[in-house]
Amino acid sequence: MKEYIKTSIVLAIICAGAALVLSSLNSVTKPIIIEYENQKTLNALEAVSDGFNISDTMVEVNDNNFVNYYYTLSDNTTQKGYLLNLTAIGYGGKINMVASYDLDGQVLQAKVVSDSETPGLGKKSEESWYMTKYLNKSVVPTKKTQLSSEDASAISGASITFAAIGNALLGGSNFVKSLGGK
Repeated sequence: MKEYIKTSIVLAIICAGAALVLSSLNSVTKPIIIEYENQKTLNALEAVSDGFNISDTMVEVNDNNFVNYYYTLSDNTTQKGYLLNLTAIGYGGKINMVASYDLDGQVLQAKVVSDSETPGLGKKSEESWYMTKYLNKSVVPTKKTQLSSEDASAISGASITFAAIGNALLGGSNFVKSLGGK
């Protein structure tokens, strides 16, 4: 019986020490990880701005299934569109992305910032060629049947990811249309 108590105490001390070390490491790395994620998002916003100026004011959106926040886009004098941060739910979970829209809700540029999609299939959405299926279309495609046969075969095996991104971009387009080019 004494041996069990002694072993339990030793294990409790080891666990407490490990928890202390992990806690310390987390407090050191957490701000670095947050800064990295913020920088990654800022770089993505800049990449999809389509050459327009991004406003300094971020507007949070709380009552939309896809849009988290947005910025306005302008040349030096006139508003030209919107830059949205979107969330979709793909096969592997959340897909965080950014997209720019003209005032009519047409997708100008889009980029996946982070996701947990299947390597070799849904992960292709991170590649630059992937988003061309959604750009400058009068209707944002959400089904493979809305694509050319070549584009449809390019997303084969990742239909859930394709539909999730398409639905998020379509939701963003509808959101922009509801703003009416303010």
